[in-house]
Amino acid sequence: MKILDIGEISERTGVPPSTLRYYDEIGLVTSIGRHGLRRQFGPEALLQITLISLGKKAGFSLGEIAEMFAGSGGKDLPRETLHARAAAIDNDIRDLTLLRDMLEHVARCTAPSHLECPRFRKLLKVAGRNISK
Repeated sequence: MKILDIGEISERTGVPPSTLRYYDEIGLVTSIGRHGLRRQFGPEALLQITLISLGKKAGFSLGEIAEMFAGSGGKDLPRETLHARAAAIDNDIRDLTLLRDMLEHVARCTAPSHLECPRFRKLLKVAGRNISK
């Protein structure tokens, strides 16, 4: 088994050593020892850190990620939870796409007033329905 120094893990993942130490302290990754003052990790730490980063990017809190890792080390992630998060991301994508379209239209619109523009009013109406959900 290849042992990886905290500096090497940081360099390979882009995660600062301070964050790696925090992840170790809260049990998201586990150091296997120390070489002087530097923590050492097994190669599985790279996979765990990648999963943590993806989980954070997907909007999961560190607590939620820790719950997913509990018992399985990330080998058997809760599919229902992942499906629900994917659906939430799809909703966010739709909302952000509408917002982007609205901003682009406002920037290009030649109407004397944006409130006089039929397309802008239509976009506002759609956006209003999405806000109330």
